[in-house]
Amino acid sequence: MTRLLNKLLASLKNRRDLEGVKSFKESQKNEEAFDTVDRGICSVPVNQIVGSVGRYQDFDGKFRLKQHVPSDRLQNIRKAMREGKPLPRIKLFKIKDEYYVLDGNHRVSAAKEFGYQDIDANIVEFIPSKNTLENILYRDKSEFSDKTGLPYSIELTEVGQYAHLIKQILKHQDFLQQTAEDSVSFESATLDWYETIYCPLTAIIEKARLIESFPNRKIADLYTYITFHQWERRSVRKYGSGINQLISENMEDFRKKMSNKKEFEYPEMRREITAFILMNISAGKKGDRIIEKLYALEEVREVHSVHGNVDILVKIVLTRDLISSDAETIWNFVNNKVGQITGIVSTQTLIPGFSKIKEKTNP
Repeated sequence: MTRLLNKLLASLKNRRDLEGVKSFKESQKNEEAFDTVDRGICSVPVNQIVGSVGRYQDFDGKFRLKQHVPSDRLQNIRKAMREGKPLPRIKLFKIKDEYYVLDGNHRVSAAKEFGYQDIDANIVEFIPSKNTLENILYRDKSEFSDKTGLPYSIELTEVGQYAHLIKQILKHQDFLQQTAEDSVSFESATLDWYETIYCPLTAIIEKARLIESFPNRKIADLYTYITFHQWERRSVRKYGSGINQLISENMEDFRKKMSNKKEFEYPEMRREITAFILMNISAGKKGDRIIEKLYALEEVREVHSVHGNVDILVKIVLTRDLISSDAETIWNFVNNKVGQITGIVSTQTLIPGFSKIKEKTNP
């Protein structure tokens, strides 16, 4: 069965390769992309060149010349590339993140064959006007990129959020202008904002692995959400104590704190919390079974059956993330894991304030 499935998948792949590269006119029609912007000369990833304007039927899905097409031109191109001879720059049409060859099909074919990563090209972009969510986001991103001139990509998944970033940059431009001798351009303010505000905070979010809790979002989404509530609305959010210590209530205070730090110096956002849980169990329940279930939990380090007003003593070590306080982290563990064990009737949590621990010594 597996062999048959692999054979079918290979057949489909071969069929796609034989069908040819994408047709620009077909993609243009599907995306309703008719308005153009001249992007000038850019370095383009070769693997994003997926189609042709006029010769899409002459090349297979891997941009290899089909057998019925004369190959003299391609052979000459290959020879020139091997010898390092200069060739005219190719011309490409762009629709979103895909490129189509207007002039230079053979050069692209040879570049793909030789394993080129990038190739310089004259780019004319066709802006998709079809109102899908993907296209609206793309237009927002494109407008943001054009206005800021930022050479880095910022990916957001909600419509209208780039406007929030523009507003931040404008405020930052005003701040920089207050101490600058000359006028501060919007483009230079953008770059400073990116390097001293955006990058440090997204690095903190990434180190916290906060994105794992939001599988359909980008780190830029979390940056935008946090900063909007922290710096613009100044509203109280349930971030816990951690984030309040790391990002100031004011954007420029945060910049001042982070501007002289290298990325490896950013605060480590995940730290361990040690706590003790005192438990009482139901009369008649076998304590050894409950102890075994507790001991099987990854966060549990020690389990003790004790005498007195308490039946079981448990030592746990938890990891706190960016947005949760110690108390929230412990409550989640007790509620979601300990609370699922039948027979435990009550718990009391103790969090050490100050500790002194003797290291083990060899006898």
